[in-house]
Amino acid sequence: MVSLPTWFRYVAHKFEYSVSISWKNYKGGQISDREVGDAVWKNFFQGKLTFLHWNKGEEMAPTIAEKGGTVLVRKLPAADPKRVFVGDVVILKDPEKSDNYLVRRLAAIEGYEMVSTDEKDEPFVLDKDECWVLADNDKLKAKEANDSRTFGPVQMTDIVGRVIYSLRSAVDHGPVQNSHFSMRKDSPVLEVELDVDEMAKNHKA
Repeated sequence: MVSLPTWFRYVAHKFEYSVSISWKNYKGGQISDREVGDAVWKNFFQGKLTFLHWNKGEEMAPTIAEKGGTVLVRKLPAADPKRVFVGDVVILKDPEKSDNYLVRRLAAIEGYEMVSTDEKDEPFVLDKDECWVLADNDKLKAKEANDSRTFGPVQMTDIVGRVIYSLRSAVDHGPVQNSHFSMRKDSPVLEVELDVDEMAKNHKA
């Protein structure tokens, strides 16, 4: 049973998302100024703040199962330093395959100085709207991990959501360890929209 304070927090998050996504669509020329209000209420009443994603590959083990896992992703209307934080597990467009998505952990954002373990590589600072993402599986070599060590910095705008729950198997599942800020923000969304049975139906392992 969801408590009343949790419901209020969830509704506030949903309204903020509806306003943000409608404004984004308006600025992008997808809807007119007359349609903004309707779009806000349509997103608010019909949309969910999460979606399910099947992640394959061993790059995010043990957070996500090596053979693949079903994850619950919180949608983000825009990925910026006020909504996404270092330490978050995010889903982003694959910089090397435009029709694919990767799940990686956000390791650094704009303004961070990146220093390589290889002395031949010059240190550099991440530019505005750039970020650095890494795989969780430290057993993999850098080339095998398919993360920023291979393809370099990525644009924050390529991030589409934050992974908040992982189902590795029918008996092994739980919330994903994100930054403290994000886990607090996502807790009402998780409490209202999490449906483990639905995730299990979508699970392919």
